[in-house]
Amino acid sequence: MTQGYTRQQMADRIAARFQDGWIVNLGVGIPTLCSNTDISPRHVIYHSENGVIGYGPVAVAGAEDLDLVNAGGQNVTLLAGAAVVHHADSFAIIRGGRIDVTVMGAYEVSAGGDFANWKLAGAKGGGIGGAMDLAACAQRVFIIMEHVTRAGAPRLVERCALPVTARGVVRLVATDLGLFEPLGEAFRIVELAPGIGRDAVAAATGTALLD
Repeated sequence: MTQGYTRQQMADRIAARFQDGWIVNLGVGIPTLCSNTDISPRHVIYHSENGVIGYGPVAVAGAEDLDLVNAGGQNVTLLAGAAVVHHADSFAIIRGGRIDVTVMGAYEVSAGGDFANWKLAGAKGGGIGGAMDLAACAQRVFIIMEHVTRAGAPRLVERCALPVTARGVVRLVATDLGLFEPLGEAFRIVELAPGIGRDAVAAATGTALLD
């Protein structure tokens, strides 16, 4: 099996699904790379829960504004019309249902559209952040994650074994092996990464796959 999608390519495949005019929340980790993707002539407004609204790509080395960061702590650039708002105002946008899609990372996603991204097995505490607000209030939830754990265990599963962040909300999942849609009892293969075969994906997935 070849490498599959890089992290930036995974973000690119999700960003390709954004529609013109959407307000797009990008969570910590691989999702932040979506702001590097050129989707012109479409235009979206990137929203970060820490209050940066309308930002653009991650800043290149040497051109960073150290006071301007996204939710993942990366230095970003501002686009024309951008705003920096209070944390509470950023969450008012979220809780007001104005986010067209939130893109988050996850530890597991189930065939039923549940996802777990705030606590690992055996870990003390967790990192809830704004994930539950976003999952409850955004119009759509997209997930980007590696297809398997470092130990080789599947992340696309029949049912989540980890504490669930939200149930039945995930619309689309991008992994290094392709794009997948949870349908309830199985994942539909939307596309496979170049050089990746269906058998290899099935072996790395913890539930049924449909073509």
